[in-house]
Amino acid sequence: MKVLMFGWEFPPHVAGGLATACYGLTKGLAKHNVDMIFVVPKAYGDEDQQNARVVGAEDVAFEGSTSELEELWKHLVYFEANSCLLPYLTPEEFETVTERTVRNGAITHTSHFARRFKFAGGYGKNLMNEVAQYALLAHTIARQNEFDVIHAHDWLTYLAGISAKKASGKPLVIHVHATEFDRSGENVNQVVYDIERRGMEEANLIITVSNLTRNIVISRYGIAPEKVITVHNAVDFNTSNPDDVKRGTDEKIVTFLGRVTYQKGPEYFVEAANKVLKRCSNVRFVMAGSGDMLNRMIRRVAKLGIADRFHFTGFLHGADVPHMFALSDVYVMPSVSEPFGISPLEAMRAHVPTIISKQSGVAEVLRHAIKVDFWDVDAMADAIYGILQYPALTKMFIRLGDREVESLKWDNAALKVKQVYEKATAGSNR
Repeated sequence: MKVLMFGWEFPPHVAGGLATACYGLTKGLAKHNVDMIFVVPKAYGDEDQQNARVVGAEDVAFEGSTSELEELWKHLVYFEANSCLLPYLTPEEFETVTERTVRNGAITHTSHFARRFKFAGGYGKNLMNEVAQYALLAHTIARQNEFDVIHAHDWLTYLAGISAKKASGKPLVIHVHATEFDRSGENVNQVVYDIERRGMEEANLIITVSNLTRNIVISRYGIAPEKVITVHNAVDFNTSNPDDVKRGTDEKIVTFLGRVTYQKGPEYFVEAANKVLKRCSNVRFVMAGSGDMLNRMIRRVAKLGIADRFHFTGFLHGADVPHMFALSDVYVMPSVSEPFGISPLEAMRAHVPTIISKQSGVAEVLRHAIKVDFWDVDAMADAIYGILQYPALTKMFIRLGDREVESLKWDNAALKVKQVYEKATAGSNR
């Protein structure tokens, strides 16, 4: 089976858990005889291509006419013609397309062109424009390659998936790693929500990373339940944990690792840390990550008077992540809304007792992690204190956690994804 897969990032260029999940999934699928073309907006040339051929969209030219562009765009989005999602071509081509679309869509003249787009990579200020350009190039990429099914990861690539489906007639599977409700609560970005919903409507089948996310897709986006299939994420067992980590302190270390944003619940970690430090002083807390709430968390730590017990590392790259786990005595993921959450699996694999919020998808598959409501900082603090103070409890969670996480391999998740592909292709051939 051949798959055309659209992502937004791929290791070693990682901005979050999406790249980690995509990498693990491609390695698992390769073991089940699935050939993949993995497309990203910008390829750097150092990506691991052992399991998938990585293609940078900016290395592909969109070839076509203004009339083809208009026809394609009508099938992709239904926003206003002057929306920021309309990709910039050249001044003349942009004016031709927008003016004709605003008038009545009538084609008065057609010009042919080949156009390459530059992508910044990551999640910059021109993100929406890059999402649109990516969709245009997906149309060309789909025409140039042979494959059986299209797989689009997260909202950034849904328009690309739709474009590839239109170009090829092949079935589209989208993978929901998070929704706008996870990222923004009830203050959703309407443009992002509309893209998500459009992707779900156009997809032949939808993969969600948890039943929690599946319920959101069904209830908040109006998608038929039979179209939505849960495949839980997993952990990569091919990477090794560091053996000789020097801590430099005899004090215990409690770690938060993730984006410092509303979704991840960093403020609850800070409040729980303050409560723990009132009961024991031989502990340090680490917030590893970056995000829009970082400065607010630094100010709160200072106001609580615990800055001498609290450390902010910034975003951790590559080997620094397992290194941080190796230094940790407790890992805490207090997410307000977490579609899945791979980091607890990585922590447990590194033999670190783990505390997770009940509002996370990973809570569906873990029995030997302590689960608390994200807002219950008293319960969170009690759990941290208990693990720190009772060695027998620590040993139990390490032993049982090792056994449990052993079964959560990408090979198993990939087999379920392949079965979704087979169902999608069988349905499209009827």
